[in-house]
Amino acid sequence: MKYYDPRADILFKKIFGRNEDLTISFLNAMLPLEGDGLVKTIKYLQPEVLPVIPDLKDSIVDVLCVDVKGRTFVVEMQMFWTSYFKQRILFNAAKMYVTQIERGENYDALMPVYGLNLVNDIFDTTSEDYYHRYTMCEPSNPDKTIDGIELFFFELPKFKPRTFSQKKMQVLWLKFLTEINEKTIDVDPELLKNPEISKALDICTYLTQEELLGYDRYWDAISTAKTLASGKYKDGLDAGLAKGREEGRAEGEKQAHIEMARMMKADHEPLEKIMRYSGLTLDEIQKI
Repeated sequence: MKYYDPRADILFKKIFGRNEDLTISFLNAMLPLEGDGLVKTIKYLQPEVLPVIPDLKDSIVDVLCVDVKGRTFVVEMQMFWTSYFKQRILFNAAKMYVTQIERGENYDALMPVYGLNLVNDIFDTTSEDYYHRYTMCEPSNPDKTIDGIELFFFELPKFKPRTFSQKKMQVLWLKFLTEINEKTIDVDPELLKNPEISKALDICTYLTQEELLGYDRYWDAISTAKTLASGKYKDGLDAGLAKGREEGRAEGEKQAHIEMARMMKADHEPLEKIMRYSGLTLDEIQKI
């Protein structure tokens, strides 16, 4: 039986954006929720996170839902790391938090927002841990927190299943995301035995012709992005970082993306592609 890779945008959304039972299982497995805190029911929201201020950037998330308690869950699958990813995730979560109430309403009505992010890349080379949880806390006393927004990151390449005594459903979902792809021949019996994972596996066996075209385009885009980031335009990125280093890291990264855009313009790449991979606006690119 042939399987398609569930990390692909179109398939990830098909699994978790249309099947409430699978999304509930996934959220409860991946987040530190227990007892009365477990997700019981959810309602899907439009995955486009609209800005409160018109000039702010719009963002598209993979799965956006709210549970019966009013908690919001923002789920993203990211195939490779970029320097701005954490900021974008925080930006999305913050927008969902502040749009819960209107001006003049009681702040007590605010409910937590959880940002759950699966990253098919390694961004923390200082630790072997694949799981990272970010909260707002007092550095000298981490137990003292301000509730509201929590961000969770899973570095998928670091995941190595050891024992199901850890958190069985989390291990199963991570095995599903890291082991199932077009090269899969034998599926772990533990995955097949679990009702939720088995259902997700079935979804991975069939794509319509239109979905298959989107699936192929997605992997082409990922390949192009990786080439741009690490291949022929890498010199431009490195040169920009070196040039901006004296003025600070943020300025250096900005200069790096300007250099990338400059090289792409010289190669007559489409403006839309330059905007997508450099992160610059159309106006900024036209001024280069």
